Amino acid sequence: MKYDVMILDIMKGLIIYVITIFIPGVILNVGMADEFIEDFNSHLNIETTTWLYSSSSPSSYAEPYFDPMTLSNVTALVGKSAYLNCRVRNLGNKTVSWIRQRDIHILTVGSYVYTTDQRFQTVYHRESDDWTLQIKWVQKRDAGVYECQISTQPILSYFVYLNVVVPTATIFGGPDLHVEKGSTINLTCSIKYSADPPAYIFWFHHDEVINYDSTRGGVSVITEKGDVTTSHLLIQNADLADSGKYSCSPSNADVASVRVHVLNGEHPEAMQTASIGLSRNWINCVLISLGIIFLANVNFSTSMTIYRARNI
Repeated sequence: MKYDVMILDIMKGLIIYVITIFIPGVILNVGMADEFIEDFNSHLNIETTTWLYSSSSPSSYAEPYFDPMTLSNVTALVGKSAYLNCRVRNLGNKTVSWIRQRDIHILTVGSYVYTTDQRFQTVYHRESDDWTLQIKWVQKRDAGVYECQISTQPILSYFVYLNVVVPTATIFGGPDLHVEKGSTINLTCSIKYSADPPAYIFWFHHDEVINYDSTRGGVSVITEKGDVTTSHLLIQNADLADSGKYSCSPSNADVASVRVHVLNGEHPEAMQTASIGLSRNWINCVLISLGIIFLANVNFSTSMTIYRARNI
């Protein structure tokens, strides 16, 4: 019985210890552990967030900008396509627009077209970040300034000037060409800046189309087509009647003209010398006349002085 009472007393003491000391200590320790774990997780999250931000590429957080290597002047031929490039770096969620400056008309926004003129479209090249404005079948009125715009605040703009080149015809040796009578007149007409070679080239003499099969004979034309088209008019055994204005009229360019002088034994140098001689003779005559007038005035003044002296 004595041992049973002792055992009961020991068990009661253990129960009281567990209830009053052990269990509250465990609860307290668990709460601290939770707070520790919570603080640790919070610290871990902060460190992780900081690491993710610092480890990301700086360019992903930079503002959009235009590549300084983008061309600001573009030349296109009439009838061909023009390509205006706008290279934008770090575009992000912004958009690129093309605006025609002469009428402040929005042509495209992103890949969407905002004009009824179907010649305009924008093509995005992902590998180079180019937003290219394409103008098909360019016309002379398309020349001017175009604005590439980024939808930032404030708006960023880059301006590109489009120069449209029209076909031109030129006759070498103009505006005057001198040839000897009996020699061959050789006129060369060159057509440049043409999208395609001219469909035809007419030659005129005194505003009349030259007939290569006329009774005069000795008239021929040689035409070479390419990026630069040339037409050669050959007139053999030139006569005085062959003098006058000659014109080259391509199908796709303005008329070019030259004046031919067929000389009968007289050289242009002699003509120029004669004209110079005439000019010099005219100048001499004027100088002599002025000298005579001057001397006459001097004599008159002298005579008046003597007359007044005598009267006094």
